Amino acid sequence: MRVAVPRPSAGLPGVSMAGFSWRAPAFVDMAMVAHPSVTLLIDLSEGDGLLYDARDRHGYGSFVVGLAPECLRAAGRVGECLQIRLQPVVAAAVFGPSAGLGGRVESFEDVWGRGAGRVRDELHAAGSWDERFAVAARLLRHRATDRPPVDPEVAHTWRATCGSRGRLRVDGLADEVGWSRKRLSARFHAQLGITPKRAARLVRFDHAAHLLAAGLAPATVASESGYADQSHLHREVKAFTGLTPTAVAGAPWLAVDHVAWPGSSPAQVTFGRTGRPAPHRLAPPTGA
Repeated sequence: MRVAVPRPSAGLPGVSMAGFSWRAPAFVDMAMVAHPSVTLLIDLSEGDGLLYDARDRHGYGSFVVGLAPECLRAAGRVGECLQIRLQPVVAAAVFGPSAGLGGRVESFEDVWGRGAGRVRDELHAAGSWDERFAVAARLLRHRATDRPPVDPEVAHTWRATCGSRGRLRVDGLADEVGWSRKRLSARFHAQLGITPKRAARLVRFDHAAHLLAAGLAPATVASESGYADQSHLHREVKAFTGLTPTAVAGAPWLAVDHVAWPGSSPAQVTFGRTGRPAPHRLAPPTGA
Protein backbone atom coordinates (compact mmCIF):
# COMPACT_ATOMS: atom_id res chain seq x y z
CA MET A 1 0.00 0.00 0.00
CA ARG A 2 1.25 3.47 -0.88
CA VAL A 3 0.19 6.49 1.17
CA ALA A 4 0.23 10.14 0.03
CA VAL A 5 -0.35 13.12 2.31
CA PRO A 6 -0.85 16.83 1.49
CA ARG A 7 1.90 19.39 1.86
CA PRO A 8 1.69 21.14 5.27
CA SER A 9 0.68 24.44 3.64
CA ALA A 10 -2.24 22.78 1.82
CA GLY A 11 -4.24 21.94 4.92
CA LEU A 12 -7.65 23.19 6.01
CA PRO A 13 -8.46 23.77 9.70
CA GLY A 14 -10.16 20.71 11.11
CA VAL A 15 -9.58 18.63 7.96
CA SER A 16 -7.02 15.87 7.36
CA MET A 17 -6.53 13.98 4.10
CA ALA A 18 -4.58 11.01 2.83
CA GLY A 19 -4.47 9.18 -0.48
CA PHE A 20 -4.18 5.39 -0.61
CA SER A 21 -3.12 3.20 -3.55
CA TRP A 22 -3.01 -0.56 -3.25
CA ARG A 23 -2.52 -3.60 -5.42
CA ALA A 24 -2.83 -6.78 -3.39
CA PRO A 25 -2.40 -10.28 -4.83
CA ALA A 26 -5.25 -11.39 -2.57
CA PHE A 27 -8.45 -9.85 -1.28
CA VAL A 28 -7.69 -7.42 1.58
CA ASP A 29 -10.29 -7.14 4.34
CA MET A 30 -9.72 -4.99 7.42
CA ALA A 31 -11.63 -3.63 10.38
CA MET A 32 -11.95 0.17 10.39
CA VAL A 33 -11.32 1.29 13.95
CA ALA A 34 -13.59 4.11 15.16
CA HIS A 35 -12.03 7.58 15.12
CA PRO A 36 -13.35 10.87 16.57
CA SER A 37 -14.03 12.36 13.16
CA VAL A 38 -16.48 12.09 10.30
CA THR A 39 -14.62 10.15 7.62
CA LEU A 40 -15.14 10.30 3.86
CA LEU A 41 -13.71 7.53 1.71
CA ILE A 42 -13.98 8.44 -1.95
CA ASP A 43 -13.34 5.46 -4.21
CA LEU A 44 -11.16 6.47 -7.17
CA SER A 45 -10.59 2.95 -8.48
CA GLU A 46 -10.91 2.08 -12.16
CA GLY A 47 -12.77 -1.19 -11.63
CA ASP A 48 -13.75 -3.11 -8.54
CA GLY A 49 -12.85 -0.84 -5.65
CA LEU A 50 -14.06 -0.54 -2.10
CA LEU A 51 -16.52 -2.81 -0.38
CA TYR A 52 -17.86 -1.67 2.98
CA ASP A 53 -19.93 -3.49 5.53
CA ALA A 54 -21.43 -2.31 8.81
CA ARG A 55 -24.30 -3.46 10.94
CA ASP A 56 -26.74 -1.06 9.32
CA ARG A 57 -25.33 -0.61 5.81
CA HIS A 58 -23.21 -2.34 3.17
CA GLY A 59 -22.31 -1.63 -0.41
CA TYR A 60 -19.63 -0.74 -2.94
CA GLY A 61 -17.90 2.50 -3.79
CA SER A 62 -17.52 5.75 -1.87
CA PHE A 63 -18.99 6.09 1.61
CA VAL A 64 -19.10 8.29 4.70
CA VAL A 65 -18.47 7.03 8.23
CA GLY A 66 -20.21 8.84 11.07
CA LEU A 67 -18.95 9.15 14.62
CA ALA A 68 -18.55 5.86 16.52
CA PRO A 69 -19.73 3.28 13.98
CA GLU A 70 -19.93 -0.33 15.13
CA CYS A 71 -18.12 -3.27 13.52
CA LEU A 72 -17.26 -1.52 10.25
CA ARG A 73 -15.08 -3.30 7.71
CA ALA A 74 -13.62 -2.22 4.37
CA ALA A 75 -12.28 -4.52 1.69
CA GLY A 76 -10.80 -4.50 -1.80
CA ARG A 77 -8.16 -5.91 -4.11
CA VAL A 78 -6.84 -3.15 -6.39
CA GLY A 79 -7.58 0.54 -6.34
CA GLU A 80 -7.18 4.05 -5.01
CA CYS A 81 -9.17 6.09 -2.53
CA LEU A 82 -9.06 9.52 -0.98
CA GLN A 83 -9.75 9.50 2.74
CA ILE A 84 -10.82 12.73 4.42
CA ARG A 85 -11.26 13.14 8.16
CA LEU A 86 -13.44 16.05 9.28
CA GLN A 87 -13.63 17.22 12.86
CA PRO A 88 -17.33 17.05 13.80
CA VAL A 89 -17.69 20.83 14.04
CA VAL A 90 -16.28 21.17 10.52
CA ALA A 91 -18.48 18.31 9.28
CA ALA A 92 -21.53 20.15 10.60
CA ALA A 93 -20.53 23.21 8.57
CA VAL A 94 -20.00 21.09 5.44
CA PHE A 95 -22.98 18.76 5.65
CA GLY A 96 -25.40 20.47 8.01
CA PRO A 97 -26.91 19.45 11.38
CA SER A 98 -26.35 15.92 12.69
CA ALA A 99 -23.36 15.57 10.37
CA GLY A 100 -21.95 13.05 12.82
CA LEU A 101 -24.55 10.68 11.33
CA GLY A 102 -25.19 9.14 14.74
CA GLY A 103 -22.60 6.44 14.13
CA ARG A 104 -24.16 5.37 10.82
CA VAL A 105 -22.41 4.53 7.58
CA GLU A 106 -23.94 6.04 4.45
CA SER A 107 -23.09 6.15 0.78
CA PHE A 108 -21.19 9.25 -0.34
CA GLU A 109 -23.98 10.10 -2.77
CA ASP A 110 -26.60 10.14 0.00
CA VAL A 111 -24.53 12.45 2.23
CA TRP A 112 -23.04 14.79 -0.38
CA GLY A 113 -26.22 15.03 -2.43
CA ARG A 114 -26.42 16.36 -5.97
CA GLY A 115 -23.10 16.52 -7.73
CA ALA A 116 -21.50 13.61 -5.86
CA GLY A 117 -20.70 11.89 -9.15
CA ARG A 118 -19.03 15.03 -10.52
CA VAL A 119 -16.93 15.28 -7.37
CA ARG A 120 -15.62 11.76 -7.87
CA ASP A 121 -15.01 12.34 -11.59
CA GLU A 122 -13.06 15.55 -10.92
CA LEU A 123 -10.93 13.88 -8.27
CA HIS A 124 -10.33 10.83 -10.46
CA ALA A 125 -9.25 13.01 -13.41
CA ALA A 126 -6.68 14.96 -11.37
CA GLY A 127 -3.14 14.17 -12.46
CA SER A 128 -1.56 13.75 -9.01
CA TRP A 129 -2.42 13.35 -5.36
CA ASP A 130 -1.43 17.00 -4.75
CA GLU A 131 -4.02 18.05 -7.33
CA ARG A 132 -6.62 15.79 -5.73
CA PHE A 133 -5.97 17.28 -2.31
CA ALA A 134 -6.34 20.78 -3.78
CA VAL A 135 -9.62 19.85 -5.51
CA ALA A 136 -11.01 18.30 -2.31
CA ALA A 137 -10.03 21.36 -0.24
CA ARG A 138 -11.72 23.68 -2.72
CA LEU A 139 -14.93 21.64 -2.76
CA LEU A 140 -15.10 21.38 1.03
CA ARG A 141 -14.40 25.09 1.45
CA HIS A 142 -17.17 25.94 -1.02
CA ARG A 143 -19.74 23.76 0.76
CA ALA A 144 -18.94 25.23 4.16
CA THR A 145 -19.24 28.91 3.22
CA ASP A 146 -23.02 29.21 3.41
CA ARG A 147 -23.67 27.07 6.49
CA PRO A 148 -23.89 28.53 10.01
CA PRO A 149 -21.40 27.13 12.53
CA VAL A 150 -22.50 25.06 15.48
CA ASP A 151 -23.23 26.78 18.78
CA PRO A 152 -20.05 28.11 20.43
CA GLU A 153 -21.00 26.09 23.51
CA VAL A 154 -21.11 22.88 21.46
CA ALA A 155 -17.78 23.67 19.79
CA HIS A 156 -16.18 24.37 23.18
CA THR A 157 -17.51 21.11 24.60
CA TRP A 158 -16.03 19.14 21.71
CA ARG A 159 -12.63 20.85 22.01
CA ALA A 160 -12.56 20.31 25.77
CA THR A 161 -13.52 16.67 25.35
CA CYS A 162 -10.67 16.09 22.89
CA GLY A 163 -8.20 18.08 24.96
CA SER A 164 -8.93 16.00 28.06
CA ARG A 165 -8.92 12.75 26.04
CA GLY A 166 -12.50 12.15 27.09
CA ARG A 167 -11.93 12.38 30.83
CA LEU A 168 -14.09 15.43 31.67
CA ARG A 169 -17.58 14.91 33.06
CA VAL A 170 -20.56 16.27 31.15
CA ASP A 171 -21.84 18.11 34.25
CA GLY A 172 -18.58 20.04 34.46
CA LEU A 173 -18.63 20.89 30.77
CA ALA A 174 -22.21 22.13 31.08
CA ASP A 175 -21.15 24.38 33.97
CA GLU A 176 -18.27 25.75 31.85
CA VAL A 177 -20.60 26.90 29.07
CA GLY A 178 -23.39 28.05 31.39
CA TRP A 179 -25.98 25.53 30.23
CA SER A 180 -27.85 22.76 31.97
CA ARG A 181 -26.65 19.23 31.29
CA LYS A 182 -29.96 18.49 29.55
CA ARG A 183 -29.66 21.47 27.21
CA LEU A 184 -26.03 20.74 26.39
CA SER A 185 -26.77 17.11 25.62
CA ALA A 186 -29.73 18.03 23.41
CA ARG A 187 -27.89 20.71 21.42
CA PHE A 188 -24.72 18.65 21.11
CA HIS A 189 -26.67 15.66 19.81
CA ALA A 190 -28.71 17.78 17.41
CA GLN A 191 -25.62 19.40 15.87
CA LEU A 192 -22.95 16.68 16.04
CA GLY A 193 -25.05 13.52 15.94
CA ILE A 194 -24.00 11.96 19.25
CA THR A 195 -24.31 12.87 22.94
CA PRO A 196 -21.44 14.48 24.88
CA LYS A 197 -21.13 11.31 26.97
CA ARG A 198 -20.70 9.09 23.91
CA ALA A 199 -18.30 11.61 22.41
CA ALA A 200 -16.16 11.33 25.55
CA ARG A 201 -16.23 7.54 25.31
CA LEU A 202 -15.15 7.72 21.65
CA VAL A 203 -12.26 10.10 22.33
CA ARG A 204 -11.09 8.02 25.29
CA PHE A 205 -11.31 4.85 23.20
CA ASP A 206 -9.31 6.44 20.36
CA HIS A 207 -6.48 7.31 22.76
CA ALA A 208 -6.53 3.80 24.19
CA ALA A 209 -6.56 2.16 20.75
CA HIS A 210 -3.43 4.02 19.68
CA LEU A 211 -1.66 3.09 22.90
CA LEU A 212 -2.55 -0.54 22.25
CA ALA A 213 -1.23 -0.25 18.69
CA ALA A 214 1.99 1.27 20.06
CA GLY A 215 2.58 -1.94 22.00
CA LEU A 216 1.52 -1.03 25.56
CA ALA A 217 0.00 -3.76 27.69
CA PRO A 218 -3.80 -3.60 28.13
CA ALA A 219 -3.49 -3.09 31.89
CA THR A 220 -1.20 -0.09 31.33
CA VAL A 221 -3.48 1.30 28.62
CA ALA A 222 -6.51 1.01 30.92
CA SER A 223 -4.74 2.96 33.64
CA GLU A 224 -3.36 5.67 31.34
CA SER A 225 -6.66 6.13 29.47
CA GLY A 226 -8.90 6.57 32.49
CA TYR A 227 -10.67 3.21 32.54
CA ALA A 228 -11.61 1.65 35.85
CA ASP A 229 -9.66 -1.52 35.09
CA GLN A 230 -8.62 -3.83 32.27
CA SER A 231 -12.09 -5.39 32.09
CA HIS A 232 -13.60 -1.94 31.56
CA LEU A 233 -11.15 -1.35 28.68
CA HIS A 234 -12.02 -4.73 27.18
CA ARG A 235 -15.76 -3.94 27.25
CA GLU A 236 -15.28 -0.54 25.60
CA VAL A 237 -13.00 -1.89 22.88
CA LYS A 238 -15.49 -4.67 22.19
CA ALA A 239 -18.39 -2.19 22.07
CA PHE A 240 -16.69 0.09 19.53
CA THR A 241 -15.04 -2.50 17.30
CA GLY A 242 -16.34 -5.98 18.05
CA LEU A 243 -12.69 -6.92 18.59
CA THR A 244 -10.53 -7.72 21.60
CA PRO A 245 -7.80 -5.31 22.74
CA THR A 246 -5.21 -7.75 21.38
CA ALA A 247 -6.86 -7.71 17.94
CA VAL A 248 -7.10 -3.92 17.94
CA ALA A 249 -3.39 -3.70 18.82
CA GLY A 250 -2.59 -5.38 15.49
CA ALA A 251 -5.24 -3.68 13.37
CA PRO A 252 -3.72 -2.49 10.06
CA TRP A 253 -6.09 0.48 10.11
CA LEU A 254 -4.22 1.84 13.16
CA ALA A 255 -0.83 0.63 11.99
CA VAL A 256 -0.84 3.08 9.08
CA ASP A 257 -2.18 6.03 11.08
CA HIS A 258 1.16 7.65 11.87
CA VAL A 259 2.08 7.40 8.18
CA ALA A 260 -1.20 8.72 6.76
CA TRP A 261 -1.93 11.19 9.53
CA PRO A 262 1.33 12.83 10.71
CA GLY A 263 1.16 13.68 14.39
CA SER A 264 -1.00 10.71 15.37
CA SER A 265 0.26 8.25 17.94
CA PRO A 266 3.07 6.04 16.61
CA ALA A 267 2.05 2.45 16.06
CA GLN A 268 3.80 -0.77 15.25
CA VAL A 269 3.72 -1.47 11.52
CA THR A 270 5.33 -4.10 9.35
CA PHE A 271 7.24 -2.64 6.41
CA GLY A 272 8.13 -4.44 3.21
CA ARG A 273 11.34 -4.01 1.26
CA THR A 274 10.03 -0.86 -0.38
CA GLY A 275 9.66 0.88 2.96
CA ARG A 276 5.88 0.99 2.64
CA PRO A 277 3.47 -0.67 5.08
CA ALA A 278 2.91 -4.27 4.05
CA PRO A 279 -0.80 -5.08 3.43
CA HIS A 280 -2.49 -7.49 5.78
CA ARG A 281 -4.20 -10.25 3.84
CA LEU A 282 -7.39 -11.64 5.29
CA ALA A 283 -10.19 -13.75 3.88
CA PRO A 284 -12.91 -12.05 1.82
CA PRO A 285 -16.13 -11.38 3.75
CA THR A 286 -19.03 -13.74 3.15
CA GLY A 287 -20.81 -12.91 -0.08
CA ALA A 288 -18.01 -10.67 -1.40
